Amino acid sequence: MQDEKLQKVLARSGLGSRREMERYISEGRVAVNGETAQLGDRVKEGDQVSVDGRSVSLVYSSDSPCRVLIYNKPVGEVCTRHDPEGRPTVFDNLPPLKVGRWIVIGRLDINTTGLLIFTTDGELANRMMHPSANIDREYAVRVLGDVNEQMLEHLKKGVLLEDGMANFSDVRYFDGEGANKWYHCVVMEGRNREVRRLWESQGLQVNRLKRVRFGPVFLPSDVKVGTWRELGGKEINVLRDELGLDRVQSQVRSREEQVEEKRRYSRQRARQSTESKVVEQRSHKAKARSVGRRVGKKR
Repeated sequence: MQDEKLQKVLARSGLGSRREMERYISEGRVAVNGETAQLGDRVKEGDQVSVDGRSVSLVYSSDSPCRVLIYNKPVGEVCTRHDPEGRPTVFDNLPPLKVGRWIVIGRLDINTTGLLIFTTDGELANRMMHPSANIDREYAVRVLGDVNEQMLEHLKKGVLLEDGMANFSDVRYFDGEGANKWYHCVVMEGRNREVRRLWESQGLQVNRLKRVRFGPVFLPSDVKVGTWRELGGKEINVLRDELGLDRVQSQVRSREEQVEEKRRYSRQRARQSTESKVVEQRSHKAKARSVGRRVGKKR
């Protein structure tokens, strides 16, 4: 097996960006086979590596090729691997991996839908999420209330929230009439409920929120709610070019793998269709039970 640069392997293994790993090595926090590592060191399969005294499991390029998924998150799923409350998670229906694990890029809260990106490459994930990368996120938001130009200017200039100043780098009217209107807004950070809190600071209510873009990656129209699509080798390298990462060799899939991918996509479409019908039926039943009810009203 060919050896690789230590910082590159550490980054791919999800411990941080390549630059952060170089800093760790310079600070003497990384050891290889019991010896303090130096910048320029290379590692190969079988080497024992530790960071801050703790052994780490390394992912080499030959073991885990770079894979990227685009997922259209539905309402009701949480962005965690295991939920103590037993709620469905965004990891539940992803394709299984023989080696490595799926890393989610940019979380969404349980009531927000839209674009999530998953990858097996820790360096790519860290590059997209690190604040220094200045990667923007675009959302489609349906707002209840009267929005005026002064509000939009306030949202672009900056609003003081409980965790500091925040603003939209861009916000524009998109569609809709009456009380509910759609806007597209862009943020440069991924703070908890940031988009909702910015609109609420103007006395407005957000009743629909969907992420449609994360940096250079858009949510395609053919990826329906609750389904995913894996990027091809050319698409992955376009993304890596945008992020300033080295290109990777395209993984040639066998005919059996291509057939299995089509089967998985058909199953996820069928599953999501069934779940949507169940949710709709529950909603209709709840509305039917509420008709004519007057709790606590005296006659």
